[in-house]
Amino acid sequence: MLKTAARSVCAGILIAIGGSIFLALKDQNNIVAAILFSVALLCICYREYFLFTGKVGYIVESHKGSDVANLLVGLAGNLVTTFLLGLLIRYAIPAQGTVAEALCQGKLDNQELWQTFVRAVFCGFLMYLAVSILKDKSTPLGIIYGIPVFILAGFEHSIADMFYFGASGIYSGQAFLFVLIVVLGNSVGGMLLPLLQKVGVKQA
Repeated sequence: MLKTAARSVCAGILIAIGGSIFLALKDQNNIVAAILFSVALLCICYREYFLFTGKVGYIVESHKGSDVANLLVGLAGNLVTTFLLGLLIRYAIPAQGTVAEALCQGKLDNQELWQTFVRAVFCGFLMYLAVSILKDKSTPLGIIYGIPVFILAGFEHSIADMFYFGASGIYSGQAFLFVLIVVLGNSVGGMLLPLLQKVGVKQA
């Protein structure tokens, strides 16, 4: 548990760095901002840190009580770390806080909860694929292409969103519910592909 907590904090730090470069470049070059965000997941995977959205799909294969507990500890570490670092960035780099506020307010104003959930499910698909392709095929191509794709497509990533809300200064029940819905959507998307694959293998 302690190892998971420490590794989840490390992953949260990297997501915060990725989110920060995204906020810095979003209004100048959205494509470059999305591509550079992928550096965060590359480092997380190669250093074997704990990122909830990259781990949740594997609960299909191993779902003992200790696996579920580790997953929840990792999620908590990711969310708390990114939120606190978002707060720090808001005051250390005020321009990024301004961008984050506009970004997050737009999410809250323009998305129905079901739309947020669907966006999160699709992000979950891509996160599972990005991590599993690196793990199974030893190639980072899933990450290099998958991360920019989910960002540019408008899909929702719970851990990155927590950083953005921390940086935005928007702390409300609506914001909390938004992130909760994204966590659920990421979880469904992350588990659905390996579950279907497992069923397919059994049927074959």
